[in-house]
Amino acid sequence: MAKAIQAIRGMNDILPTQTPIWQYLESTVAEVLHAYGFQEIRMPLLEKTDLFCRSIGEVTDIVEKEMYTFADRNGDSLTLRPEGTASCVRAAIENGLLHNQIQRLWYTGAMFRHERPQKGRYRQFHQIGAEVYGLADADIDAEIILLTARLWQKLGIKNLELHINSLGSNEARAQYRDILVAYLTEHSDILDEDSQRRLHTNPLRVLDSKNPAMQAMIDAAPQLLDHLDEESAAHFDTVKTILDKAGIDYVINPRLVRGLDYYNRTVFEWVTTELGAQGTVCAGGRYDGLVEQIGGKPTVGTGFAMGIERLIALLEQQGVATPNNNPHAYLVLAGEAASLEGLCLAETLRTELPTLRLLTHCGGGSFKSQFKKADKSGALVALVLGDEEINQQTVTVKYLREDKAQETISQANLADTLKQLL
Repeated sequence: MAKAIQAIRGMNDILPTQTPIWQYLESTVAEVLHAYGFQEIRMPLLEKTDLFCRSIGEVTDIVEKEMYTFADRNGDSLTLRPEGTASCVRAAIENGLLHNQIQRLWYTGAMFRHERPQKGRYRQFHQIGAEVYGLADADIDAEIILLTARLWQKLGIKNLELHINSLGSNEARAQYRDILVAYLTEHSDILDEDSQRRLHTNPLRVLDSKNPAMQAMIDAAPQLLDHLDEESAAHFDTVKTILDKAGIDYVINPRLVRGLDYYNRTVFEWVTTELGAQGTVCAGGRYDGLVEQIGGKPTVGTGFAMGIERLIALLEQQGVATPNNNPHAYLVLAGEAASLEGLCLAETLRTELPTLRLLTHCGGGSFKSQFKKADKSGALVALVLGDEEINQQTVTVKYLREDKAQETISQANLADTLKQLL
């Protein structure tokens, strides 16, 4: 017998027992985003490779090591999207959503990076992202942080810490880059292989290194916050003032630089200590030059993305109670006549109670075996329909999760009784 084919390493099935918590997370996030005026956009999984080379940066780890890139039959280089912002910008430019307009867009879906799979880091992973175009002031930077803080409150997630920083203008960052390169060059004997490679291509990423042998040197490095241009410093002060007034605690983290080249000014991360090495669950910031970089007219932008797998791991770790999709009722059908009548009764109940989750027994079987399946389904009640009930136009209601005596109810009044379950 041929060996069964298994899923690709780092790409996981999401089973029926797991999907309710995904649905809870996704619906709650969508509700909050809509409350802030965001509209959903859906982009393709595949994009031209050049989109990510231009936006993320050719010397980033994502582009150099992690993208799933291949030539299609026409010889075009295509890539499975490793993140959502570049695709969203491309779609907004292509469909004329940006010129003289303010847009608040959000999206959700699978992203792909060829990384070493570990808990919270997979080769196919899922993100929810939100982007705002056409607003340059600090108030929108602060509002998207406030939005994410409200998300944690609505989801019931606790113990997240907000880290913020400013990367300044592109001009100020270029000047700081020269200062940082000079400092790192003086300590080149301490730099590991990755940092040596980044020294002249992406030196700010050296500051994000987790190598313990380099931490003292990194801590003593010149800070970008000390080299901000006046306008960026004022912008950052406004963000902090709004967060202070809103009662949002934060840590100013001068080593927070983000892994993508397109960021400027405000950057932020929400982090946890409860998921081991994969501590960042949501991150974002401002990217004022990205639209032009991809080929659009100059348009400012800011946004964030959150990892669904990591947030779900956190919900489970913290024991947050989430809804399930178990049926409210299981219809037990005793006898041939009941099997014929039962489906019609079930349809009548679904019409009268659109939110009712009713599982009708199909496939025959003994009365005892049907009750076992009713109990295993997680239903709150079993509705029993047999010859006697058909003759008397009633249904027997047996409570499966409460210590209550069973009762017989007329079919005409059954919907009113089931309303109490909803």
